[in-house]
Amino acid sequence: MICYLGLGSNLGDRLGHIRRAVDLLKASSGISMLRLSAVYETAPWDTDKGQPDYLNAVVEVEVTAGPRGLLKVLGEIEQALGRKRQEPKGPRTIDLDILYCGSQVIRDEGLMVPHPGAHARFFVLKPLADLVPGFIDPQTGETVARMLEGLQDQGRWRKFCEKII
Repeated sequence: MICYLGLGSNLGDRLGHIRRAVDLLKASSGISMLRLSAVYETAPWDTDKGQPDYLNAVVEVEVTAGPRGLLKVLGEIEQALGRKRQEPKGPRTIDLDILYCGSQVIRDEGLMVPHPGAHARFFVLKPLADLVPGFIDPQTGETVARMLEGLQDQGRWRKFCEKII
């Protein structure tokens, strides 16, 4: 199954955290890394707390363990990279989210796919559009490119780097 994962960091060595997360994903059993978007620097979104800017990217992976197994691996990687869940929408060394797993829609306790709000977040859609602009969100029926076009300004952003690996 092809899945798209969001990667974000706004504490410490942001690019280093994303690189390490990618390395750990590559080393994980049952996950094959296919492609990685460019890395974008974006202003914090949907928070009134003063935070450093984020680096965000999207990775395309093929998984054999399914969404639940993937979620477990992502949690282990976040823990290994020092993620502390002290406050909602707080700053973080690394944030790994399942954005999409094919056309599946899952609404279970602890797992929501597509990721809630992915369709309305620039920092998700911009790097996702690097990889699959024609991907259709199974809930909205819109392509990634169309959803990105429809977004209102969500603050400053810039391409940080084209390739990290």
